[in-house]
Amino acid sequence: MQERVKFDTSGGAALAGALHLPDAGSPRAFALFAHCFTCTKNIKAAVNIAEALCSEGIAVLRFDFTGLGQSEGDFADTHFSSNVQDLVDAAAFLKREHHAPEILVGHSLGGTAMLAAAHRIDSAVAVVTIASPADAEHVLHLLTEDLDSIQEKGEATVKLAGRPFQIRKEFVEDVCAQKVRDGIRGLRKALLVMHSPVDDLVPIEEASRIYSSALHPKSFISLDNADHLLSRDADSRYAGHVLAAWASRFIHDPDEEIEPAVYHTGHVVVSGKPEDIFRVSINADGHPLQGDEPEHYGGTDTGPSPYDLLSAALASCTVMTLNMYARRKRLPLANVRVDVQHGKIHAQDCMECESDTGKIDRFERLIHLEGELSPEQRERLLEIADRCPVHRTLHGEINILSKLQD
Repeated sequence: MQERVKFDTSGGAALAGALHLPDAGSPRAFALFAHCFTCTKNIKAAVNIAEALCSEGIAVLRFDFTGLGQSEGDFADTHFSSNVQDLVDAAAFLKREHHAPEILVGHSLGGTAMLAAAHRIDSAVAVVTIASPADAEHVLHLLTEDLDSIQEKGEATVKLAGRPFQIRKEFVEDVCAQKVRDGIRGLRKALLVMHSPVDDLVPIEEASRIYSSALHPKSFISLDNADHLLSRDADSRYAGHVLAAWASRFIHDPDEEIEPAVYHTGHVVVSGKPEDIFRVSINADGHPLQGDEPEHYGGTDTGPSPYDLLSAALASCTVMTLNMYARRKRLPLANVRVDVQHGKIHAQDCMECESDTGKIDRFERLIHLEGELSPEQRERLLEIADRCPVHRTLHGEINILSKLQD
């Protein structure tokens, strides 16, 4: 089911859109779609992707940017920054009239604009780029023959996809000033990059630049043999269905996803000689370290002790887990520091321990959280710290198998 919609922007223009809603039941989530440069909301790829998402229970708003299609405004007055603002205004419309968008999808330069707008759309948990450049400046290669004229005269009429468009000097200056790729690392949302290896308009190296700039969770899907506009129905529909399956992991956002189903370590090798006393050489999956004991234990203090390394493992795992959870939940967490101290206490001094005789190991973990977090968010992060895989390992049943090598 589709509804025609109109909404006003902060720039004063009324934008025309089409809202896809599932035929039955409430939407699982809402998505916002951004079309390619000088395209409209009715380009085949946009329609097919929206329909594919809708068939999976995800509502989609696709709309014409200012000055394009059925939207008001003069295209010559627009630029990349105004497109980003259109996306923010579209998200505000969805939030006001229906439900704030959780999924942001952009095709070509629309994907680049979506990467920029995502920082201002707090409701979004997932961002998808399709055949998008990593920076807005990439679009200037379409204007190569007219750039000198635009610079000299202040504007020029250029042909894009066979149609005339008025491009002004302000547009060129605006895209040159954008630093979209620099902001990808701080996105704090799941990212999916979709690109065709045979795209002759935006090379696949641009997808690599986006992907390498992002933190996890991130994914890449190759749209094999598809052209830039995904003009074949099979390509755009495939993209839509794969997109929906991927996004399903994040729109429900279960807390248990913060821990991998299976936690594997790399290969750790430690070697040492009797004459070195406690000093050992450690190779942790290709990362060289050195271990030792403090001087008052008879060592030479040239490296951390085994219990220091164990404490470091717990602290590292805690920081990683809290940062991953904060990214997925879009919490304003700026930095985490975890201090861990290991010692042994008498079992009878531990009220929460099962043993009542002898001594037990105790790790004291002090968690420092920086950021404008509410008391509830801070308490939730304290709970999440206990879900760190190393924490669970230390609390769980451990089986160590030892044997001599021939």
